[in-house]
Amino acid sequence: MTDMTSGTFSDPDITPPLHQAVPLGVQHVLAMFASNVTPSIIVAGAAGLAFGGAEQVYLIQMAMLFAGIATLFQTVGLGPVGARLPIMQGTSFAFVGVLAGVAATQGLGVALTACLIAGVIHFALGSVIQHLRWLFPPLVTGLVILAIGLYLIPVAIKYAAGGAATFQMEAESFGSLMHWSVALSVVIVALVLKFFTKGLLSNAAILVGLLVGYVLAFAFGMVNFGAVANASWLMVPAPLPYGFEFSLGAVIAVTLVSVVSAIETVGDASATTKAGAGREATDREIAGATYADGAGTAVAAVFGGLPNTSFSQNVGIVGMTGIMSRHVVTIGALVLIICGLIPKIGAVIASMPLPVLGGGVIVMFGMVAAAGLNVLTEVRMNRRNMVIIAVSLAAGLGLNLVPSAVQYLPGVVKTLMTSAVAPTALVAIVLNLVLPEEV
Repeated sequence: MTDMTSGTFSDPDITPPLHQAVPLGVQHVLAMFASNVTPSIIVAGAAGLAFGGAEQVYLIQMAMLFAGIATLFQTVGLGPVGARLPIMQGTSFAFVGVLAGVAATQGLGVALTACLIAGVIHFALGSVIQHLRWLFPPLVTGLVILAIGLYLIPVAIKYAAGGAATFQMEAESFGSLMHWSVALSVVIVALVLKFFTKGLLSNAAILVGLLVGYVLAFAFGMVNFGAVANASWLMVPAPLPYGFEFSLGAVIAVTLVSVVSAIETVGDASATTKAGAGREATDREIAGATYADGAGTAVAAVFGGLPNTSFSQNVGIVGMTGIMSRHVVTIGALVLIICGLIPKIGAVIASMPLPVLGGGVIVMFGMVAAAGLNVLTEVRMNRRNMVIIAVSLAAGLGLNLVPSAVQYLPGVVKTLMTSAVAPTALVAIVLNLVLPEEV
């Protein structure tokens, strides 16, 4: 069904005229660009990679390249893989807490190996995802998303103040007025554009905020373009850049987040068809979306990319424009792939001072927590459900804040218990199954 006069395209297989399709595709990229590259920057920092160094630039390149490739899995598809819907894929914030912890303690090799194995398991979920949804009602998924956001917010504050590494927090400039003025400029610009403008500017509010903060930081002499000058114009990704190192605890932790991510993707697929075509997603579309999620994560991990998932903000663009065309999002995917093959683009992003990034992630991580709260609004706040929320968050965030409380547990169990996300999810699932419903 298409309505050429109103510009509404509710059929995923219809393509608007090219002069409309290209700007719409770029709009999808702008809306998710900052959120897509940020997890790689944070995990790279946790792994101890030099800020602005070649290895960090490489991880940023992989974030762009494989967000594009994973999006093609969704929009173009390959056999059962892909929903063939306008679903934009990107590097998932949901995994940042777990992967940053693993990368800091066991290295990127272990973290990326866990992503690869979890991606394969995530792919396999495509055939059974409909039968697992009962384990993850809004009470559980909302709690997990909220825990992820609450875990990440202190990281955002540290970045805004000057950095999350020990030497950065011990520096005299940490928390300086210069750092906070740059970070707050990003927040203010992003909020003003988001709520007082419409269309492209509103959708790309955080990206524009980052650009404004970047310019201000440059004026303060905080930007070093040395890495940009040294970066090449073309890059070919290398398989297993950090080797293959197996850790059971890391695999279990990342896989648990993958299951939650898969449930989120089911929701995004359903929201996309509802917003763009006024219908429910079919079983084939839901399975295909999950297959694409897992395939995108596994393939990215082989080359140093972090897990991919569907981006909810792009679902909002479909609803706002009324354009359901998957080919529009395919154009966005091609833009990302081109960016991912040009290291100079990654070097420019990597040269962004941490307070600039901090301003952006204060908004982004806060929105993750808010998204969790939004899911929890679907839950009836009776005594049973409030107890589940209380105990799950206490266990997940408490053990993460005081990891020495479980220092005598075996390595695998300790990794899981201090990951914030895994204990929150496990406690919420178990309590939801065993505590009787209140009538």
